Amino acid sequence: MPPGSHVHLFAMLLAPCPVSVRTPPVTRLFKFSAFFTTMSSFGRIDTVPDMTPLQLNHKEQIMSRITKPLALTFALLLATIGNMVQAGSNDAPVLSRIEQRGELILGTSANMPPMTYKQPSGKVIGLDVDIARVMAGALDAKLVVKTMAFDKLIPALKNGDVDVVISNMTITPERNRSVAFIGPYMSSGKCIVTKQESLAKAEQSEDLNTPKTRIVVLKGSTSELFIKTLLPEATVTTTDNLQSGVKMVKQDKVGGMMTDFPVCLSTLKNYPDAGFVSLFSLLNYEPIGIAIAGNDPLFINWTENFLERLDGTGMLGEIGEHWFGEYADAIGTDTSKEAD
Repeated sequence: MPPGSHVHLFAMLLAPCPVSVRTPPVTRLFKFSAFFTTMSSFGRIDTVPDMTPLQLNHKEQIMSRITKPLALTFALLLATIGNMVQAGSNDAPVLSRIEQRGELILGTSANMPPMTYKQPSGKVIGLDVDIARVMAGALDAKLVVKTMAFDKLIPALKNGDVDVVISNMTITPERNRSVAFIGPYMSSGKCIVTKQESLAKAEQSEDLNTPKTRIVVLKGSTSELFIKTLLPEATVTTTDNLQSGVKMVKQDKVGGMMTDFPVCLSTLKNYPDAGFVSLFSLLNYEPIGIAIAGNDPLFINWTENFLERLDGTGMLGEIGEHWFGEYADAIGTDTSKEAD
């Protein structure tokens, strides 16, 4: 089955959620604007009988002192309201934005196969993209994929540049303080891809906690936090792209690459002749979730129901089996499952 071809099978299971948007009533303000614009003409006195030029000048100065502050105050008021209206459009409920655009904008790093990665043609595919595609279908919207560095995803989500982040992102307390997470839709753990038997056969963290252990990790990932916390003496190199990390391991520039279990499996599969072996750690639990903005309770609720139904209908399992085959047991919302 070609990648992505199966995602349309169940899109009809989830009905679209129409949401209306209330437009701020600003028409009346512009009527006041016209009033203040014409006030200066009322303040001008061209010919008034029985007044000397000195008196006329004094009268104009008094009216100018009255109208100029009023006009300035109103200009500032209009600017403030304009900013509020613009900010309101940026902070509008996510479901409303999606409905207005007819598009669901996905943020993903596209550098962690088989979860999310870019084909030579430039098309972004993977398990995460398939979930987003079904999500867009359920919203009756077109999927638009924006790729960026992993550590830029949450800022983009908070700024409203993307509607949802699905990018093999672990749910952590720190991240959860910034954005909402739905799931997990997958449970994982840490794994080291290496060519060195000494790393592959390590049984205790003490065996790896030495400056001689040279590890590359994805910048801003939980792998970086994990190794700096549990292996503080190890020599750590960060990269913005896991493919460059794989290349560093192949060229013996580092001893190994720490990443998530699915990425390890994909690396071993895609580089069968590289001499790679892996070390899987059961020291941590990695719940992978869908990240969305925390200021839209309706979209949070919708996504919770979407994921529950995706799992309950068996489609989430089908997507997982498509990408992981015999290792698809890690896919699903049942957190009692352990990654194999």
